[in-house]
Amino acid sequence: MKKQIVTLLLVLLVAGAIVAGCRRTSKTRELFNVSYDPTRELYADYNKLFAQHWLDLKGEVIEVEKSNGGSGAQARAVKSGQPADVVTLALASDVDVVASGGMFAEGAEDPDSDSYWQKRLPNNSCPYISTIVILVREGNPKNIKDWDDLARDDVKVVTPNPKTSGGARWNYLVLWGYALDKALAEDGGLDAFKAGTIDQVKVDAAQKEAFEFTKKVFANAFEQGMQSGARGATDDFVKNGVGDAFIAWENEAILAKEYSNAALEIVVPELSVKAEPPVAVVDKMVDKRGTRDIAEEYLEFMYKPEAQELIAKNHYRPSDETVLAKYKDVFPETKLFTVDEIFGGWKKAQKEHFDEGGFFDEMLLEFAKKQ
Repeated sequence: MKKQIVTLLLVLLVAGAIVAGCRRTSKTRELFNVSYDPTRELYADYNKLFAQHWLDLKGEVIEVEKSNGGSGAQARAVKSGQPADVVTLALASDVDVVASGGMFAEGAEDPDSDSYWQKRLPNNSCPYISTIVILVREGNPKNIKDWDDLARDDVKVVTPNPKTSGGARWNYLVLWGYALDKALAEDGGLDAFKAGTIDQVKVDAAQKEAFEFTKKVFANAFEQGMQSGARGATDDFVKNGVGDAFIAWENEAILAKEYSNAALEIVVPELSVKAEPPVAVVDKMVDKRGTRDIAEEYLEFMYKPEAQELIAKNHYRPSDETVLAKYKDVFPETKLFTVDEIFGGWKKAQKEHFDEGGFFDEMLLEFAKKQ
């Protein structure tokens, strides 16, 4: 009898050890991606693709979660300690906000250089790009053909708020760049501006015209109320019937058109901005959570053909030229300028246009006085 009891106890102890061992080794590691509003569908798909890729590569089951919101607000949340392993935000200045909170590894790059984190991955850490287009109602009842039409008194414009939305800052800068090109047209436009061949007096006068044009378009948008993020603005235009024209990411416009069952049309202007949404590993968080290996592979895999195909299918322009060529009918050619070329980079653009006391604040003060 005693022998049976001892045997039973040994069996129970071994079983308990096995269960405890299973509990210790079966804990699933998690990766958290903090992103901006229009990437909801992209990363819902990509997270599944990557989880399978990681399982095939390492034989490890992982969980990949995401958060979406206005890019500026997301950046501030991560800076304040939101547990992001990676950030995939709308523009470089938002990742700079994360960097300013000491979230990147000290000494990993040159912290005194502009956006030093961008050197870690190809294409300034941008695995895909987009551009800014105009979404209008079926039949284009307001006959909107280019950015000029958005300054008309009879056109109600929808855009999110540049104070909180990265997409809205692209919207703002494309208007400014377009107006600058038009004002300098007789002297060679933006091409001559980039080359530095135009007299500074003329440039200063053109910058004032660009300010007034951008202000007029945003005055039209201010009357509708500006959502904090791009997806909220999309819902206003598509679901709630607000406005005549929606300034949008190209991918968001394509998605909205599909959702509307052809009740919307996309106007691609002849000149737009090369929207470059960057990605980055949040060093301090991955080292704390033990997820650096997953986080680095998560971003590097985005450049692989399989992931680039998925990116194209989610209406972003892939960085892989071979994949992009396959989707040339989806992404019409248009002349694109960059923030570096026209605004001196995102740090300068952020300070001059969007920080407290910048040009956009001047516009808001004027709008408020007219209420």
